[in-house]
Amino acid sequence: MLAYDAIYFPADGRPPCVVSLKATPLSTSVVDQRWPFQCGCIPHPEMYMEKIAEGLVSRSWRFQIADRLDCMNRTFATPYVIFYPTVSRDGMPFRVNKCAKELHDEHFVDARAWRGDIIVAKFRDEACSSMMDASMADFPILKIWLSQRPGP
Repeated sequence: MLAYDAIYFPADGRPPCVVSLKATPLSTSVVDQRWPFQCGCIPHPEMYMEKIAEGLVSRSWRFQIADRLDCMNRTFATPYVIFYPTVSRDGMPFRVNKCAKELHDEHFVDARAWRGDIIVAKFRDEACSSMMDASMADFPILKIWLSQRPGP
């Protein structure tokens, strides 16, 4: 199993921190490789997602690509993948992510809030051929990106 540093935004209001995101190498070639599997591995953000349905692996979460900020005409050289939970263990909605809520400040809308624990992985290049370690130095970019985007 591989491990990469990723940024964890806990839903309960604790400050963001760096965690070790595990990834399992793909054992077979996938015909239609889409994000985030282009790098040849399956990340496991579900390890850090509270109340997520167990045993579903990548079917219990989804992702969004963060490859530019608003008003940018070029993409990031090292894009990010934002993982968020979609299937809860008990069928109830995930709680609003307090950190993301604070970023939206007076523009916060509950119906479009980021919910649950958020994990952010970083990729080495625009083609997303491999993952790389993220650090808290990436936090300002991610903070702006999350403040510009409503939750899924």
